[in-house]
Amino acid sequence: MTTDHLSSIAPRDKAEILAQALPYIRKFHGKTMVIKYGGNAMTDPALQQDFAEDVVLLKLVGMNPVVVHGGGPQIETALNRLGKKGQFIQGMRVTDAETMEVVEWVLAGEVQQDIVGLINQVGGKAVGLTGRDGGMIRARKLKMVDNKNPEVEHDVGQVGDIVSIDPSVVKALQDDAFIPVISPIGFGEHNESYNINADVVASKLAEVLKAEKLLLLTNTPGVLDKAGNLLTDLTARRIDELFADGTISGGMLPKIAGALDAAKAGVNAVHIIDGRVPHAMLLEILTDQAYGTMIRSH
Repeated sequence: MTTDHLSSIAPRDKAEILAQALPYIRKFHGKTMVIKYGGNAMTDPALQQDFAEDVVLLKLVGMNPVVVHGGGPQIETALNRLGKKGQFIQGMRVTDAETMEVVEWVLAGEVQQDIVGLINQVGGKAVGLTGRDGGMIRARKLKMVDNKNPEVEHDVGQVGDIVSIDPSVVKALQDDAFIPVISPIGFGEHNESYNINADVVASKLAEVLKAEKLLLLTNTPGVLDKAGNLLTDLTARRIDELFADGTISGGMLPKIAGALDAAKAGVNAVHIIDGRVPHAMLLEILTDQAYGTMIRSH
């Protein structure tokens, strides 16, 4: 929505719009919202700006946004510059030692600091972290079992599986009016680094922070059925059916699996929302419109 378009709204209507957000602001005051930031929302400058404004607004009205970001396209670009070709198995990036180095400097350096800058520019106080900071994300090597044959295990290199998350550094920042921006990198018992799927980190973090909501920004309208229709409300049982008949596959697999775990572990609502819609996050949290798929545990 352009500013010219907004200026044509009568002041009275603007007041009405703001007043309608009030019950949601009251309901979610003091609550934690874990946001996985990825896709177009992350690469389109206008959407980046919208995202940063949304995060700061949520913070200013008393919620606690925590941002976990991905960086697939940026990692791909950096690897191409080095003449390396990205390889994926079952939606996970195969990560050798050299790739891991690239992942670390792209995620924790470039991408994270861009997001921190964007949020700070619109008046927030963002702080960048990786899973190493405050000993937050302990990980081990991911054992990836083949989807078709459970006896086959794929070696995906330094891809991590979360052992535990200690959220104390996140809580300390939240209490002090900061907005944590987290890169999905964990560390192992020998201080080695692990690249962890950002959806998985966001889901697990939402669990340990006992978040009110987990919001996953994606490049799709949400979860679609085989005919391409948006499924706005899903339960655990329905998701199992969608896994079984292949409706949910590819990059959506880790997303939905993590979302479901979070819902089962007490996160009140998990939303998979269309990051290509300007201000999708505000619309999802502060209105009764659905801008994606909501997942409930039962």
